[in-house]
Amino acid sequence: MTDLKHIYRDYIDCLNEQAWSNLGTFVADDVTHNGNALGLAGYRKMLQQDYAAIPDLRFNVEIVISEYPYLASRLDFDCSPKGVFLGLPVNGRRVSFHENVFYQFDNNKIVRVRSIIDKAALEAQL
Repeated sequence: MTDLKHIYRDYIDCLNEQAWSNLGTFVADDVTHNGNALGLAGYRKMLQQDYAAIPDLRFNVEIVISEYPYLASRLDFDCSPKGVFLGLPVNGRRVSFHENVFYQFDNNKIVRVRSIIDKAALEAQL
């Protein structure tokens, strides 16, 4: 059986290195994010916009649980979004928060992403 945890950690490395030309190794051409059919190009654009808004963005894996074809992860962030982030006026302040993400894989590539960011933790820091 495929080791999704290994694939996922390589995917996270790809994001942290901003190695966008390698993103297709991990993400399917028809990927969806929170029910939106973004496709690979749209998914890449979303991630690039995240890095533009949060120059010190780094994906830190805290928990990974996998049962093929699904993988769940809790990501930890400690960063300084430049302006408004998730509708909140962060404006360069350093904030910490978590994201819970659920992935579905097909042919060892991510086809579906469901993401929930702990906005309440951000609000409490502001």
